[in-house]
Amino acid sequence: MKSIATLRSTYAGALALGLLFAQVALGHGHGDAGVTVHGDVADHVHGHGNESALSMDQADYPPTYFAHPDHVGLVCAHIALMVLAWVFVLPVAVMLSLAKSRYTLASQFVFLATNAFGLLLATIYNAQTPDLYPNNAHHKLGWVVTWVVSAQVLVSLVGWVAGAVGGERSRRSPERLAFIPVSPDPVDGGYRMSNDSGQGSEPKTESLRSNSVSTLDDDEGLPMPSPRKDEYEGGDQDDDHFDDMLLSPPAPASPLASKAATVISSRVWKYLDLLYRVIDRIILPFGFAALTTGIVTFGRFFSLTRHLAQQEGNGIFSGLAHWVKGGVFFWFGLFTLSRWSGSFGELGWAWNMRPRKQQHKWCPTAEFVESALIFFYGSTSIFLEHLGSSGGEWSAQDLEHMAITVLFIGGGLCGMLIESTRIRDLLNTGVSEVVAHDAVSDEERQQRKPPATYKFSMNPVPALVILLLGVMMSSHPQSTMISSMVHRQWGNLLLGASFARGLTYVLMFLRPPKSVLPSRPPTELLASFGLIAGGIIFMASSSDTITGMIHYDLDAMFVYTITMGLVVMLMAWEVVVLAIKGWATRKERRGAARAFP
Repeated sequence: MKSIATLRSTYAGALALGLLFAQVALGHGHGDAGVTVHGDVADHVHGHGNESALSMDQADYPPTYFAHPDHVGLVCAHIALMVLAWVFVLPVAVMLSLAKSRYTLASQFVFLATNAFGLLLATIYNAQTPDLYPNNAHHKLGWVVTWVVSAQVLVSLVGWVAGAVGGERSRRSPERLAFIPVSPDPVDGGYRMSNDSGQGSEPKTESLRSNSVSTLDDDEGLPMPSPRKDEYEGGDQDDDHFDDMLLSPPAPASPLASKAATVISSRVWKYLDLLYRVIDRIILPFGFAALTTGIVTFGRFFSLTRHLAQQEGNGIFSGLAHWVKGGVFFWFGLFTLSRWSGSFGELGWAWNMRPRKQQHKWCPTAEFVESALIFFYGSTSIFLEHLGSSGGEWSAQDLEHMAITVLFIGGGLCGMLIESTRIRDLLNTGVSEVVAHDAVSDEERQQRKPPATYKFSMNPVPALVILLLGVMMSSHPQSTMISSMVHRQWGNLLLGASFARGLTYVLMFLRPPKSVLPSRPPTELLASFGLIAGGIIFMASSSDTITGMIHYDLDAMFVYTITMGLVVMLMAWEVVVLAIKGWATRKERRGAARAFP
């Protein structure tokens, strides 16, 4: 039966790719594939915070889907298909959709087919096995995100059939052209996607138009034919028009398409377009939540009294405190890597100068967004650890956890104030009042110019908050040695990420960016790695996960080594996905140029 346990661990390791690699630890038990026996686990008493340290022998450890001996092949196939669908296929489909690629609809159907097959296997498995985790969130959330994606694909399909949002059809309807003029400069190509924000739209900066890594090819930068320039004026004025939506290339004209196009009003398409774009930007985090709740259900986590199998959910607050925070750091790391790759360059978030055409529009800095998220999370999770405690009495460790959330609140508020130009102007009042306003000499005018550092945000407060959290968690006392080691691991990773961000600011201070192209500081790669890996191990440090590791005789280094290897693979996959978006955007641009000779 060891081979069955090994097979189960292999598929669980695949599921952990990009999500929660630490939980794969539960699959490497030895002995029978059922509830395995590893000796006296009562010696490994565990508790987190002020939770009761519970001694449980093997008979008391509740049965889980992970150790259930029946229909192992079904659940392993379900896991493999869901990883394939949500980690590999869906990100590519989202990037193609954002790029308005002709392959969008096909990739979305591939995702739906893969996901549907996985759901079918899960339904069969649930019908043939006992309900070991009643009323779990994974089943509900999984169906919700599936229907959301299905609705998005339906909108895409209707738009394709009706021909209401296509590039070819735009030949007959100038208002529905997917390309609009933004610059007379031939190097610019004269045209860009109408829903493109104009990133890198200065001459010779086409590579920044896509929120993706640069994927220039040999013919990039060549002048692009100007389709029907005489019919357009104003360039960006139509950016928010509902007809900018280009979900996928249209179907050939047909009576059915014509009838559908007349029935569906432009106002309906406007709201469908908005819904479609919103789903594009939120579906990946929602999929992450669905997969992580699947791991929770599979391992039967978040039960405070694990020896009483019927009392599921008592440890939910402790679980949320770890998994939500860990998930935040995980996505923070992905966001950091995307900034390094060149995403959000039109906003000036890719360690670059903000393109001139975007400078007249107000936009928060990346550090302001980071500070706002830190403040929001601290405000909403201040009592999570205490709510998960037994008895309800306040302990010293409860106050420690609350102090950490207060650090998030204060640090986030301080970071937002630092990023406010209004606050900066008020702080400059003292010196501005004593400087002559009617300066006549060149030297006086030069002295009144804002410093070069004003053009670029160098706010260390978000990094400081993460650094302090890492220091505190590295030395935070735990009830077991393995729990202390796991906390020290992710604390050190967050500490390293903070130091890397600090080095980035040093580099930017010594040589502020002067180009709209992403500067890609190498220190940000280190920061993203520390945040992604630290977030995953943060999630693995919850009390139930540690109890499972003890139950299966696993040490902290198992989690650490598995995580390190898979995180770098995930980083490579993210860069590839962003490059696919750049390739798709460029391909559609060249296709449009050939369509308008």
